[in-house]
Amino acid sequence: MRTYKTRRRLTPGQIQDLERLLPRFGIEPTKPFDSGQVFGRAAPLVLEIGCGMGEATVALASAETDRDVVAVETHTAGVATLLRRIDERGLTNVRVLEADALLWLRDAAPSHSLDEVRVFFPDPWPKARHAKRRMVTPAFADLASDKLRPGGRLHVATDCASYAEQVTDVLEGAAHLRLTSRSRGARPLTRFERRGLVAGRPAHDIVAIRTA
Repeated sequence: MRTYKTRRRLTPGQIQDLERLLPRFGIEPTKPFDSGQVFGRAAPLVLEIGCGMGEATVALASAETDRDVVAVETHTAGVATLLRRIDERGLTNVRVLEADALLWLRDAAPSHSLDEVRVFFPDPWPKARHAKRRMVTPAFADLASDKLRPGGRLHVATDCASYAEQVTDVLEGAAHLRLTSRSRGARPLTRFERRGLVAGRPAHDIVAIRTA
């Protein structure tokens, strides 16, 4: 079941960014994923699901150059904007994938290969009849925990209170995940989150650790 809405309107500049930068920073959904081959080094690996326009992705990657990031997004305009930001910052530790993150996680990411999975502000599907489309489910928690190394983190952030409750319940019930905090940590405050705060929707951060 699709957990996201597809949007593909592009400006001429975004089309140019895709054509120019995707060959440099894009990756194919090959399986299995070989981080050392893609990044040319051995480093902790982060998967960011739904990176949007890449504001948080680029800020964190700039501050954590010792970590490599696979940023997955289905919104083509977001992919183009993220590629431009990576290029402008001169980052070498980010690769971008336009794909269904759940399929990539299931089919391409080796077990125990990830040090962190980030799910920042996934589509909340706020209507009750659509809640079944939300990404963070028991099946997702099991999949993420299989791909995380022991001690690896799953960090979910949402400004939808009912979704935060669902995430907490799911992670509390996961066999190999242990809830540790509700701290945003180093996650930057993005324009998207600021709009939510102005509208009276504070963010909820839920973090769990993969047990041995």
